[in-house]
Amino acid sequence: MIPSLAAQGAWAPVKIGVGSLDLNTVYFLDSKRGWVGGDGGFLSRTDDGGGTWINQTVGTTEAINDIYFRDKEAGFLLAGNTIFVTRDNGTRWNQARSFTQQEFDGAAVELYSVRFSSKKKGWVVGSVSKRDRVIDSILVYTDDGGETWTRKRTPSRLELIHIDFINDKRGWIVGDGGTILTTHDAGETWTKQVSGLEGTLYHVDFRDEDRGWAVGERGTLLRTTNGGESWTRILTNVKVTLLSVQFLNDDDGWAVGRGGTILRSEDQGRTWLQQESTTKQNLYAIYFNKKIGWAVGGEGTVLRYER
Repeated sequence: MIPSLAAQGAWAPVKIGVGSLDLNTVYFLDSKRGWVGGDGGFLSRTDDGGGTWINQTVGTTEAINDIYFRDKEAGFLLAGNTIFVTRDNGTRWNQARSFTQQEFDGAAVELYSVRFSSKKKGWVVGSVSKRDRVIDSILVYTDDGGETWTRKRTPSRLELIHIDFINDKRGWIVGDGGTILTTHDAGETWTKQVSGLEGTLYHVDFRDEDRGWAVGERGTLLRTTNGGESWTRILTNVKVTLLSVQFLNDDDGWAVGRGGTILRSEDQGRTWLQQESTTKQNLYAIYFNKKIGWAVGGEGTVLRYER
């Protein structure tokens, strides 16, 4: 059990028995049920709000990069070149689609981010590489709830790292080389937006069709109020790479990154203040479910926050 979680409004470390494996992703369905995933196919689940954790078997030794639930029963998990699916609330995970090197002329596929824009339609982004050099992006979609997956071409061959949809029509993708792509037509076509950057963007979060934020290398934090037609760089006073951003409402946003960095904004992302994180480990992902926040990172780091 978690020993007396720190005082209200502080990040407190939680032990979940992961050892020294890096944790890459965290997702909570509600206040009770959540998952963390990481290197070596590690997956752990809680049913009591993080009080106790039970390790689950997924059937992979690849790093788990993302977890996302379309609804309470159907969830998706990315590990290496494979999409896994659960139809029973995360009790069992089965392989839905694997992208082999034979399909890509000997190149290796790595999948990073999965999101659903509606009950049937979902998207996954990643990269295609040969000898550790990225040679193309990959974008695949399903229109039958994850039963089948089809590749879609994008206007960027650079590594695509994160995708976000705010309704069935509007979505954004960010990635290497300052790449920002957007769709207005449910993913039929994707167009480039101007970020003004060359560094990698690792995460994007939109509240509605207008307001969004993206984070990346060397403390990069971008903000838009017009759906990405223009992006403004926000000064954060940190130089480390930021890896994940989430807004809980119109005003309150959080970002995490390397070296245990946690930033908070209470004014729609115009200004950001660094928070005490109790760790120097890299933080790869943040996830808030209402009043409870979770951050995960290097060497099994799990932090919990109560608003």
